[in-house]
Amino acid sequence: MDLLLAAGKVAVAVAIGLPLVVYLLQDRLLFHPYPLHEAQRAEILKRHPAVEEVFIESDGYKLHAWHLKAPGGAPLILYFGGNAEDVSWMIDDARSEAPRASWLLVSYRGYGASEGSPSAASIAADAVKWHDYALKEFRPSQIFAFGRSLGSGAAVRLAAERPLSGVILVTPFDSLSALAKRYYWYLPVGLLLRHRFDSVDLAPKITAPLLCLAAAQDSLIPPEHARRLFDAWAGPKQWVLLAGADHNSTDGLPAFWASIKAFLALPGM
Repeated sequence: MDLLLAAGKVAVAVAIGLPLVVYLLQDRLLFHPYPLHEAQRAEILKRHPAVEEVFIESDGYKLHAWHLKAPGGAPLILYFGGNAEDVSWMIDDARSEAPRASWLLVSYRGYGASEGSPSAASIAADAVKWHDYALKEFRPSQIFAFGRSLGSGAAVRLAAERPLSGVILVTPFDSLSALAKRYYWYLPVGLLLRHRFDSVDLAPKITAPLLCLAAAQDSLIPPEHARRLFDAWAGPKQWVLLAGADHNSTDGLPAFWASIKAFLALPGM
């Protein structure tokens, strides 16, 4: 009986303790901020003299982005990166693959040179702030949202709230809740999750054109999660399944940038 009682106590401790640990640590599990120090920023500006830094304020926090400018009349791409991404890495690809577009590579709170700490709510709110900034120079018909992985949640939320010329999603998910249940099926994810990004619930309301690029071998966000979001999308849409790609190797396939260039329909690209 003593052994049974001890085993029961252990089971109860695990049943209570494990969900509590996951609840308390979910920010660390989801967000992996990549802050840039002054010396790193200076080096980036030295290597890319045509790139400008942009700062705006949101809820009292200073937010940072890299602005790559193209000739007048070019569209603007608002870029939202992954959960462990320093968006400055996109400068080279943006310049080489889509030089006839302007880019605004934004850093979430706690990432790059942005202040604060990230959350689903702050990422969504700040995406709207960056759109407000873009409207000072660009018309809504010139603005695209580009969301990669975690950033797909920001791009979808922005598309649900603001008019956009189009939305590009790379390895997106239907909702963080659905994705979390895949990995933590033994936990009450619906009760524990604070950061949701329920993109699939917003998709039926969005009429902006969509380009969705999923990785066929994606073990982190399997393509069926992207497909559910794609199927729910109300606007015109294109599905591209990148054969042989995993979550972090999409950009190396010729179809990746070819699809994006065709979607943007920029002359000379």
